[in-house]
Amino acid sequence: MQYTGSQYFGEYVRGRMEGKALYILPTETKYQGEMTDGMFHGKGTLHFPNGSQYDATWEKGKIIQGKYTFADGLMYKEDKWLYCDGYDRRFYTEICEGLKPAGISQVTNIDPPRKIPEGCYDCGDGFYDPKTRVIRDYRKRFLRNAEVYVICLRLTPAIG
Repeated sequence: MQYTGSQYFGEYVRGRMEGKALYILPTETKYQGEMTDGMFHGKGTLHFPNGSQYDATWEKGKIIQGKYTFADGLMYKEDKWLYCDGYDRRFYTEICEGLKPAGISQVTNIDPPRKIPEGCYDCGDGFYDPKTRVIRDYRKRFLRNAEVYVICLRLTPAIG
């Protein structure tokens, strides 16, 4: 271990790593699982520093079968892979959170967006109609009259 920079926490049989173990590589990738004769053997998981993991069945250091899970919880599937392909570049979490793909505008997080009448302006709790100078809620119920603020500058002649 002193030459490779790895760490091993587990049992030894005849001087070889064997049994349930934790093996930490110098890259901070961790293997937690079964070892035989100093090799990954049986069920074990590689935990990567980025939060992803690879659960696998090993035989004398070689993978027999396994599945990769990204840090966000998405499991990799070789067939029918639907994420970040040539048509839809969104990541799994973006799809789960409702982010629209490129080319489909999304002005707010509200989906579908609120309908604002033509010529009116969204003001957070409703919409403002400049013709009537009234603010109505999104169900078109009266909220309040819009106030007009006039800023007057008072010019005074210079005394001198």
